[in-house]
Amino acid sequence: MTFEISLVLGILVISLILFISEVIRMDVVALLVLGALAVTGLVDSNQAFAGFSNSAVITVWAMFILSEGLTRTGIADIIGRQVMRFGGSREIPLIFVIMITGAVLSAFMNNIGVAALMLPVVVEVARRTGVAASRLLMPLAYSTLLGGLTTLIGTPPNLLISESLVLGGHEPFGLFDFTPLGGAVMVIGVIFVVIGGRFLLPSTSVKRDKHVSQRSLRSQYKLQERTFVMHVPMDSVLVGKTLAESRIGASTGLIILSLLRNGRNDTLPRRQTVIRGGDGLLVQGRIDQFRELRRWSDLVIERESSVLKSMVASKVVYASVVVNEGSPVVSELIRHAAFRTRFDVAVVGVLRKGRYRLTNLAYVPVKAGDQILVQGEVDAIAQLEKFPDFRDVEIFSPDQLRDAYQTDERMFVVRVPKDGDLAGETLQKSRLADVFDFRVLAVFRDGELRIMPRGDEILLGSDLLLIEGQQTDLDVLRGMQELEIDTKVPGNLGTLESERLTLMDATLDPRSSLAGKTVGEMNFRERYGIELAGIWREGTTIGTELADERLQIGDALLLLGPRDRLQLLSTDSDFLILTPLGQEPPDTRRAPLAALIMAGVVGSVMMGMAPISVAAVIGGTIMVLTGCLNMEQAYRSIDWRARIAVQPCISQTR
Repeated sequence: MTFEISLVLGILVISLILFISEVIRMDVVALLVLGALAVTGLVDSNQAFAGFSNSAVITVWAMFILSEGLTRTGIADIIGRQVMRFGGSREIPLIFVIMITGAVLSAFMNNIGVAALMLPVVVEVARRTGVAASRLLMPLAYSTLLGGLTTLIGTPPNLLISESLVLGGHEPFGLFDFTPLGGAVMVIGVIFVVIGGRFLLPSTSVKRDKHVSQRSLRSQYKLQERTFVMHVPMDSVLVGKTLAESRIGASTGLIILSLLRNGRNDTLPRRQTVIRGGDGLLVQGRIDQFRELRRWSDLVIERESSVLKSMVASKVVYASVVVNEGSPVVSELIRHAAFRTRFDVAVVGVLRKGRYRLTNLAYVPVKAGDQILVQGEVDAIAQLEKFPDFRDVEIFSPDQLRDAYQTDERMFVVRVPKDGDLAGETLQKSRLADVFDFRVLAVFRDGELRIMPRGDEILLGSDLLLIEGQQTDLDVLRGMQELEIDTKVPGNLGTLESERLTLMDATLDPRSSLAGKTVGEMNFRERYGIELAGIWREGTTIGTELADERLQIGDALLLLGPRDRLQLLSTDSDFLILTPLGQEPPDTRRAPLAALIMAGVVGSVMMGMAPISVAAVIGGTIMVLTGCLNMEQAYRSIDWRARIAVQPCISQTR
């Protein structure tokens, strides 16, 4: 058995093992076998690529893969940004540096890839320097074309010419055989654009949609003005409670962007995250709403309240009703269902799955057939049977209330401080019913008892309020009072906001089933894992009280969340994406490895160790094996239109 036969059998055995074990994808194994046969000299480059019709075709797509590997690892971006530092803020040096950078990169990368890679860099430079973007982008485009003339792999036509020489029985071009002529053309082109051609460039900046960049989105929706940090004291009553139990977000519509703990940042923390002393919360919203709610922590619980409870018990009645089909309240949220204004009763529970739901009722939609527990004065409850909205009205006895509703445990009396900030405020402004399911059953003032006060009732100092709810929620209010607010957000947290959280503009599809639903009913956080940060409607921004807003066709929705969560909306039939997220940021951890692979490809060709077709295929395969990109990304990186265009050209040269 000869050495060549042993070598072939060894390659065959290894490939079979890899095929059976599936440690590496089959197409990657096939490329490895092809490269191994060519490198060991068992076949020459023409024989290796005989199944593909021509080696030039393979070289073209291999260069696409190598370029994509450099792009995804960020090596080209790193080079570009470093070189940009030498351009300063003046137009002439900027044009010169941009063109040289683009030309050098495109000598070894695909021209289109270089242009796409450098585009955001150049636009950002134009924004910072005030130079019109068009006066920098057009030189960038020219430079990528000029740079492709300088090397064999810079552009597909160079490879075609080299392959034609081989087919004609001549020696092919070397990697840098084009450099003397192509380099001279490139230098002349750069000088022409810098000295004279720049006067032919358009001087007006291109008008761009305000929704394009993350920065403009934050500016348009005024998010930066509504971002601040809240610090949790070590001995706060909120310590040990979850974010959901703290009601920090739900109470005032604040969006918790990040939890800061021990120097680490937890972006968009889960509602089940437990609060610890010393935690910091980066939040977004209106600070004035938060401060208004904190004032309710001044309420003082009155221990001797049995007399007031007995006075109210004889005048307030509880009843169970069933909602009829066709009632206007069907599909409305409980907070919008007009029970208080139309029927003069309040909803205190909804029967779901055999048990009454007594908390977080504000955003529960009313459904036909729902059994709802309401409370009101005796006359108001008696009138319910006359409304076509309800049927099966059943008045609850005190014993039924104690068993199903635990009324004794859910009622307590509080006093409004005489010199507190609550004096002069209305009940409606407190949002206690929406957030904490507190209902004020009565106000006792100057010996007078006011049963079931409405939202416009003005509180006075020393008022006694009979409240229905959970006393433990008062501790949450006190915990809010303890939070320390810092409106000056550190710079590193601002960076966190823009890098770890992504903004996206979307609108409802004209056929969306979400039109007409309120934001509170939608519950973006629970349904999609993202937050709705603002609504753009008819030229104005809505950034507060979003829970009450009904979504309309034509609304622009500013969505905030992790990139992977937002990416899922692109496949959701209810939404149209206005600002595509684009490609994920490059993973620069493998940048040195990608640069080393590319240098190896170029070096092996320069030293005559392997033809460009073999070196490019092996380099692209190593890019995939080392994780610089995966095989799906490699396939997507190939411009198949270029491959199809190359094939007829090769056929005509034969």
